[in-house]
Amino acid sequence: MLHRPLRFATQALLLQVGVLLLVGSAGLILMGFLLHDNLTDQYEQRALAIARAVAADPDVARAVTVGKPGGELQVRAEAVRLRTGALFVVIADVRGIRYSHPNPSNIGKPVSTDPSEALAGREIISVERGTLGLSARGKVPLRDDRGGVVGQVSVGLSANEVNERLWALLPTAAVLLGLALLVGAAGAALLARRLRRQTLGLEPTDLADLLREQEAVVHGVQDGVLAVDPAGRITACNETACRLLGVPLAPRDWVGNALLPERLRDVVESHRPVRGLLVLAGDRVLAVTSHPVDRDGRDLGLVITLRDRTDLDELGRELDAVRALSDALRAQSHEYTNRLHTIAGLLQIGHADEASSYLCELTADPLATENRATARLTDPYLRGLLAAKTAAASERGVRLALAADAELRDPLTAPLDVVTVVGNLVDNAVEAARSGQRRPAWVEISVAGAGDSLHIAVTDSGDGVPETVRDRVFDDGFTTSADTGRPHGIGLALARQVARSHGGDIELLRTAGTDHGAVFASHLNGVVEISARPTLEGIP
Repeated sequence: MLHRPLRFATQALLLQVGVLLLVGSAGLILMGFLLHDNLTDQYEQRALAIARAVAADPDVARAVTVGKPGGELQVRAEAVRLRTGALFVVIADVRGIRYSHPNPSNIGKPVSTDPSEALAGREIISVERGTLGLSARGKVPLRDDRGGVVGQVSVGLSANEVNERLWALLPTAAVLLGLALLVGAAGAALLARRLRRQTLGLEPTDLADLLREQEAVVHGVQDGVLAVDPAGRITACNETACRLLGVPLAPRDWVGNALLPERLRDVVESHRPVRGLLVLAGDRVLAVTSHPVDRDGRDLGLVITLRDRTDLDELGRELDAVRALSDALRAQSHEYTNRLHTIAGLLQIGHADEASSYLCELTADPLATENRATARLTDPYLRGLLAAKTAAASERGVRLALAADAELRDPLTAPLDVVTVVGNLVDNAVEAARSGQRRPAWVEISVAGAGDSLHIAVTDSGDGVPETVRDRVFDDGFTTSADTGRPHGIGLALARQVARSHGGDIELLRTAGTDHGAVFASHLNGVVEISARPTLEGIP
């Protein structure tokens, strides 16, 4: 039967408790040795102090000089022993003969330990075994009135007292050690619990598998991947994300310090899920998808994927341009059929003058299908776009007109980019005119070529742009329109990006005027084909 291995947090807890027990036991043993040595030293010093006190009595030295063991010295020594609780108080002469002893039968016999050091005038402390057992001893030389050594005083304290005192102190030390172990075990348990929370209950093998999967996914996909924790630190970022955003990013960096596009920064700070949000990053259009991550109700951060939509956006703009041209041709075909029927009807009923006047009006229409050599706008993309925008504006109650001085006789070399710029400017102007107070609502566009450059100006009848937001109208994500739930706030930023890619720009010339609303102007370089025109040179 296979046994399930212990969880890593449990293993860590048991290991820490085991280490605490090992260290605590070693500490208790070391403490016992230290206490024993300390108590032994204290008892030795105590025995030495008693011996000094006895040797300091001049009557003791005179009694030893007399040479009669026992008697008065025995009485004095026993009195000191009983008062101090010593094991023995032994007085001996220079030959080592005892003059006092707790056991009277030992009086007059030589001492059991070497007396030479004390008789040489040195004080001695030691732990030795004698006739009364193991004891902590203090030996002091006994001197007469002239300072000569006439004997020694030896005092011993039973080693059993040291052990008894040690065993009395060890339980207290053991209790303190037990409290320390409990505190340590509690700390280890809290640490194990925190470890489980931080690893979300995953084992090291699970974490290793997740890391391998993350590396495979993050660095294996073609999209950019950016992961941010709840504190705003980057936890994962692949090379594609850095390349698409055009900024260096690394794990543990604060996302607030990175130069991210404003719209993407709002997504990170708001911690909200989005799908397919278009963001301008340098010269790229990115589709952003964000997904908040949580586990068991705990916020784990945000995962953002970045997909390059630049090529797809260009294809979309090309499709829009072709669709606009197709819609314009279809509308013009239907319109001109109606106009031909009108002219035929006027001629049939004999109103030739009215038919001629009607033809003149049609010829004056800059978007009419007049002769290409005399048309003010000859590029089919631009003509188709304006025709389609005119019809769309009319449906919204806005009249779109071409300025009287507008003229472009040469074809465009970059029609898709021009259509993007003109289309965004016209759409914004139509919306401003529709929601403005002036009636009738109108939009006027001026187009002019200068060499290979194209100049565009769009004026509307709207209420204008507030001065307070003049510097923000080209920011990615900024809009003055009401939030309808549809993507907005990217048109002008994208149009400016396209214009700048051709060495041009878009600017807000006027926020408002007395008889008009905002005026936007743009120029693009290298987008007009310079065709060879016939001149009068060489004609006589």
